[in-house]
Amino acid sequence: MSVIGIGPHLDTRRAEDAAAVLRTTSAVRERAQLLLSRAREGDSHWFSVHDDALQTAATEVVDVTRARYPDLAIPYHSRWRHFEAGGVNRKAELDARLSGLDTQDRARAMIDLAVVSVLLDAGAGPDWHYDEAASGQRFARSEGLGVASWHAFLGGLFSSDAEHSLQVDAAALRGLVTDRLAEFFQAGSSNPLVGLEGRVLLLRRLGEALSAQPEVFGPRGRPGSLFDVLVAQRGAGTATVAAHDILSHVLVSLSGIWPAGNTIGTQPLGDCWRHEAVVGPGLTRGWVPFHKLSQWLTYSLLEPFEWAGVRVVGLDALTGLPEYRNGGLLLDTGVLRLHDPAWAARRWTAGDEVVVEWRALTVALLDELAPLVRERLGANAEQMPLACVLEGGTWAAGRSLSQRTRGGLPPLSIVSDGTVF
Repeated sequence: MSVIGIGPHLDTRRAEDAAAVLRTTSAVRERAQLLLSRAREGDSHWFSVHDDALQTAATEVVDVTRARYPDLAIPYHSRWRHFEAGGVNRKAELDARLSGLDTQDRARAMIDLAVVSVLLDAGAGPDWHYDEAASGQRFARSEGLGVASWHAFLGGLFSSDAEHSLQVDAAALRGLVTDRLAEFFQAGSSNPLVGLEGRVLLLRRLGEALSAQPEVFGPRGRPGSLFDVLVAQRGAGTATVAAHDILSHVLVSLSGIWPAGNTIGTQPLGDCWRHEAVVGPGLTRGWVPFHKLSQWLTYSLLEPFEWAGVRVVGLDALTGLPEYRNGGLLLDTGVLRLHDPAWAARRWTAGDEVVVEWRALTVALLDELAPLVRERLGANAEQMPLACVLEGGTWAAGRSLSQRTRGGLPPLSIVSDGTVF
C-alpha cells in the first residue's frame, strides 16, 4: 500500500500539535519544575539550589514591597507601571485625548499602545536614557523605554493615519525605519540603545503578522482588534475573559514575529529554547518554553480589558517572568549558585544552556517564593495574585540587589538583540 504524500501531512500535523503544547503555561511550568527537581538532585551542570535561602529572598521581597506599597494595594506587574514613572499621571492625558471615543475604541487604543510598548521593552543597556521635556526628568532602562514609547505613540509614530494618530496599524509598522525610532527614543552614538535594530525588526515583523491576519486584526491590522476577538463580539461590560485565553491569542497570532528562528518544522516557537535534559512527548522533547515578552504583554493587557468593564479571571495561570531582575534576585540571595563563579564574567546568548536553565529555575522558584511572600504579608493568592507579587515585589527586589552589588548590571551578561531580555 502506497503512503506517498501521507508522511508530510503527518509531519505538519505533528509539528502543529507540538507547537500547541509548547504555547501553554502548563508546559512552561512543567518543564521548569523538571529542571528545578534535577538541579536539587545535584544533576545540573550549571547550578546548585539552596532552599534555605528562599527565606532570605522572601525577606528582600517583603521589605521592598512594604516600602513601595505600604498599604499593600499592589497593582499588577505591567507596562502601565512604567508609564507612571517619575510620579507623572500620563494615563490622565491619554484618557483626555481618548475621551471622544466609546469604551471599545478606548480599549483598542490602549491595547495598541501596550503591544508596541512591551515589544520595545527588552533591556536598554546601561548607557541609554530618555529625557522627558514635559516633566524635566531623565529616565533609563525599563522606565525610560516605557516613557519613550508612550511619547512615540502619542506622537503618531505607529499610525499611518494622521487623522487617527492614537493607534497602531500594520502599514506604519511595516514602514518603520531605524532612524525614525532612534529619533523618538533619543538614541545615537552618544546615547546608545542596545538592540535598536532588533526592536525595529520586531515591529516590522509585527506589522507583517497583523497584515496577514485580517480575520483577527481587521483590515487596518491593529493589535487592539484583540479586544474584538476576545470581548466585543460577546458584549463589553458583561464579558469574562481568562488570562490564558489572552496569552493564547497572542501566541497563536504573533509567534511568527520573533526573529529567534526556533521552530518545529514550519511552526515558529518564539521564546522557546533547547535543553538536552528536558523530556516530553514527541517533537516537544528537549524544548523549554518561556514566552516572556508574550506573558509580559498579557500582564500589560489585563488593565485595558478591566478598564473596559471586562472581568479577567485565572491570573495565576500565567507564570513569573524569566528575566534578569527576577533571576538576579535568586542568584543575589544565594537561592541559586553557579558551579563556577567565573561563568558570571562570560557573555552568553539566550540559547546557551546555562541561560535556558537559569530562566527555567527562575520560573519554578518564583512559584515557591510567592506563597512565602504572601504569608509574611498576611495575604492569600486571591488577594495577591502572582501578578502583584511580581510588582510588589520580586522584580523591584532584584533590581535593588543588582544596584547594590553591581551598579545595576545583571548577574549574568546576556548578548541581547532587543527581543528576549
